[in-house]
Amino acid sequence: MTQTTPQTLTLTRPDDWHLHLRDGAMLQAVLPETARHFGRAIIMPNLVPPVVTGAQAAAYRDRILAALPGDMSFEPLMTLYLTEDTDPGDMAAAHASGLIKAVKLYPAGATTNSASGVRDFDKVRPVLEKMAEIGLPLCVHGEVTDSDIDIFDREAVFIDRVLDPVRRATPGLRVVMEHITTANGVDYVKANAADLGATITTHHLIINRNHILVGGIKPHYYCLPVAKREEHRLALRAAATSGDARFFLGTDSAPHTNPNKESACGCAGCFTATNTMALLAHVFEEDGALDKLEGFASKNGPAFYRLPENDSTITLVKQDAPTAFPEKIESGEGPVTVFDPGFPVHWTVQA
Repeated sequence: MTQTTPQTLTLTRPDDWHLHLRDGAMLQAVLPETARHFGRAIIMPNLVPPVVTGAQAAAYRDRILAALPGDMSFEPLMTLYLTEDTDPGDMAAAHASGLIKAVKLYPAGATTNSASGVRDFDKVRPVLEKMAEIGLPLCVHGEVTDSDIDIFDREAVFIDRVLDPVRRATPGLRVVMEHITTANGVDYVKANAADLGATITTHHLIINRNHILVGGIKPHYYCLPVAKREEHRLALRAAATSGDARFFLGTDSAPHTNPNKESACGCAGCFTATNTMALLAHVFEEDGALDKLEGFASKNGPAFYRLPENDSTITLVKQDAPTAFPEKIESGEGPVTVFDPGFPVHWTVQA
């Protein structure tokens, strides 16, 4: 990172290691919001139907590239959705070709479009063993879905009941704990140095569960995993700003139209692609860690995925006046509200 003045930061171009782009009209609308600032992103495969084969991943990549504006440069890093019917041979071939960079584990029913996820982990053991053999990372949505487990405890229980046993049974399996939301998640990463990393979202650094519930339900702050107590938010902030290379940015930016968010059974997800880098600069400055922002956003992720860093840069500028972010992004399916941090932000990405 080069700091030319206290008001300007030039960073290696960042990547987003957890991104939802959807498909069709929504893809067309939201892709430029990411490509404007990010060089690459790990693309989530939870479409309907999900992306479960190499051929489907190739077709989805082609649709993403076709939607990319001609004046933008962006590389989608494709993933496969792990099911109990995943073919280890097809997966390995897709990885060997350079097409896929990870496989995504959704426990069945854990989040949006996760009905095809895993219920019986014994059925995916051959896939996990092949992944360990070829060094292909497993990206984990780390929540149990048992009806008797409180939604605020699902991440901690998943670590104990599922993740730790899976890792012990599959030596060498490289795992990314995606969008961790608890001190439990932070502590588990710190205690397990080998083959383990974790992404942290922008919104989980900013909101706790009070933001969702106090003064009325705020549907645009509702996400899964749900935001937790303030002590957990502070643990995430400490991890993100620590300089520990095992933690890196994965926004989990997840577009839903306003009617789908503001309904009697609203969808889970915060859309942060538009303003993530400015919000991160605010957070890291607030915690006295601007010198750690480049590692978190631009360097730690490529190191874990064994990819080169981007060879271009972006520049963040701090202004006297608050930055005006759009309230929403229009799509062919309807408006998508941009995440509102609830406080003025003075950083912006220089055009």
